[in-house]
Amino acid sequence: MQPSDLYPDPSSGPPESKSRPIIHVKELSERDRHRILQHFLALEESDRLLRFGTYLPDAMIEKYVDGIKFEQDKVFGVMSHSFRLIGVGHLAFAPRTEKDEATDKARVAEFGVSVSQNARGKGVGARLFERGAIHCRNADVDTLYMHCLSSNATMIHIAKKAGMEIHREYGEADAYLKLLPASPASVLMEAMQEQVAALDYSFKANARAAAKWLRHLPGWK
Repeated sequence: MQPSDLYPDPSSGPPESKSRPIIHVKELSERDRHRILQHFLALEESDRLLRFGTYLPDAMIEKYVDGIKFEQDKVFGVMSHSFRLIGVGHLAFAPRTEKDEATDKARVAEFGVSVSQNARGKGVGARLFERGAIHCRNADVDTLYMHCLSSNATMIHIAKKAGMEIHREYGEADAYLKLLPASPASVLMEAMQEQVAALDYSFKANARAAAKWLRHLPGWK
C-alpha cells in the first residue's frame, strides 16, 4: 500500500466543503481531563459501544480517562461555542511489534474518535482524524491504525475517505493508513492549526467565564 497523499499540498490545507463550518482542533492537556470525562459520560450506550467496541459503564469510563497519559499520547478536541467538548480524538502510540508488518518505524499509532450526538454530520470526526494524521507524520510515525466495529458506519466512512486499507473479521474492522514523511510545510501547518485553535479555545473560555460573572451581577437576567 502506498503512503497516503493526505494533505498533498500542506500550504493549501485539507479540502473543505463550501458548506462545512470552520472546525478548530486543539491539543488537550491535563487541565481538560474533567471535560473529556464529561464528554464520554454524555455518550449514549450505543455510542459508547461504537467508540470503545464494547459498552463501558460510568466507572470504566472514569478509569479510562484517569489512565490517559498526556505526556505520552495525544488527545485532540473540538470545543462548542459554549465551551463544551463536542469531539475527542485519542492518538495512542505504541512500540512496533512483529505483527506491524506495514512499517519499520519504531512506533505505530492508533486513533479513536467520538463526537457528541448534536455535533454529528458537520465533519468534526474527519477533522479530528486529519489532525491526528498530520501529527503522526511530524512525529516520524508512518502507520496509523483504527479499530472499530464493522457496524460503525461513520468510522468506516472516515477510514475509506482517508484511503485506509480496511480488513473486516468477526464483526470488527481494522484499518491502517500509510503516511508520507514529515516536511517543512506539514510541520508549519500543524503549528498554525494549533495556534489558531488555541486562540479559539481561549476566546471561548473567556466568553464562558464572562457570562458566568455577568449572571451573578445584581439585577442581571
